[in-house]
Amino acid sequence: MTIPARLEPHLSPGATPVELARLFGAAGRSLYLVGGTVRDALLGRDHVDLDFATDARPPQIREIVRPWAHDLYLAGETFGTVGVVRDGSVHEITTFRSEVYFDESRKPRVSFSDDIVEDLSRRDFTVNALAIRIPPSADERPEVVDPYGGLSDLGSRVLRTPLSAEVSFGDDPLRMLRLYRFVATLGFTPEQETARAVPAMADRLGIVSAERIRDELSKLLVGDGAGSGLWGLINSGLAAQFIPEIPELALEQDPIHHHKDVLAHTIAVVEKVSPSVERRLAALFHDIGKPRTKSVGAKGVTFHHHEVVGARMTRKRMEALRYSRAQVRDVSELVFLHMRPHTYKMGWTDSAVRRYVRDAGDLLEPLNDLVRSDVTTRNPKRARAIAGRIDELEARIADLGRQEELDALRPPIDGHQVMAHLGLEPGPAVGEIMRRLMDHRLDHGPFSAEEAFAMLDRWQAEGV
Repeated sequence: MTIPARLEPHLSPGATPVELARLFGAAGRSLYLVGGTVRDALLGRDHVDLDFATDARPPQIREIVRPWAHDLYLAGETFGTVGVVRDGSVHEITTFRSEVYFDESRKPRVSFSDDIVEDLSRRDFTVNALAIRIPPSADERPEVVDPYGGLSDLGSRVLRTPLSAEVSFGDDPLRMLRLYRFVATLGFTPEQETARAVPAMADRLGIVSAERIRDELSKLLVGDGAGSGLWGLINSGLAAQFIPEIPELALEQDPIHHHKDVLAHTIAVVEKVSPSVERRLAALFHDIGKPRTKSVGAKGVTFHHHEVVGARMTRKRMEALRYSRAQVRDVSELVFLHMRPHTYKMGWTDSAVRRYVRDAGDLLEPLNDLVRSDVTTRNPKRARAIAGRIDELEARIADLGRQEELDALRPPIDGHQVMAHLGLEPGPAVGEIMRRLMDHRLDHGPFSAEEAFAMLDRWQAEGV
């Protein structure tokens, strides 16, 4: 089979695969370029770090590459993978293998193989079960290994498992989640039998670690087709296994945005907001408090304080998925604050604008992005009105920022100066004074240190 032109840069003299193939050939071992590296090269997508497979066992891989590598990563050696660092890139070289989960285990049992076809059979999808044998000398031609029709599926943009879906998903249940990650990031479509296997096996996701699930969800969310990926997770029953709050939104009617339910609105918001993990998580979770705050009254359906309840639920779910403390903090705060700008239509004083900036802090721009994206109404007049209010709010923030240095929103003196001036020891009294000084800054704008010390003297004289 002719080598596709897009792979030629990887196979030219001096290229990393060619250099490594000569080292492995000298040791009597074969080397293949595999998986996502081959797929992305054929799709014209960048893939700096390369993936290889070999019949050499991990100790021999180390021995072969050590003189060539600038550094080695050996954390995955137990599972057959040696990370090779060269010129700032990290390439992974993995022994031919198959891996099968024990029924109740979160770690795979790995057995090594001497056969590239067996290795490819244990990969997730046929488009990733492609390999290029890299010859050890220039006298030989590279060889395409495609035992499961991956090239055809790549051309058809179809996701299909090399073996039966039940076997492939049984080997590693995370592949079911990865199926919809590739829907979101590659725009591919699951083959019918592959998709049909997921609902019956969705509960097997329970044996997969939270960290691995988290990583796949994050990759899915930043894909261009995140909405399609999320619908796949929900309709297949996978979402109910690790983010059950999201499919539950389908039970709640959405009287404001004119979607059939809050779920449809939520996914529309995810698709609109800028594609960072934190922003899209905030969009995904921004309305999860609605089912627990739903109330039906004379004015119809309401969800009072759903942002407060939703922020708590967001924190709990993200902690369960092992997101970092900073991500949990920022996303839950975005959920908590996302309704605040909607009160701008009631009329905000400069003090209110300052408090909004202070409360949002470093999240101000992501928060405004989320609020804009939260407008999914089909009523163009209403959409323009909401967008206009956000434009006006941002303009006022910019104007006040130029006048008052809102980025450094703080009183003109600090706690140490308060203690020195009043002869106080550290304690709650100092904190209360600093709070009052900050309130004055927010309500009245900038003031001088002299004015601040005069306020301290007055409060002390009044016994406050």
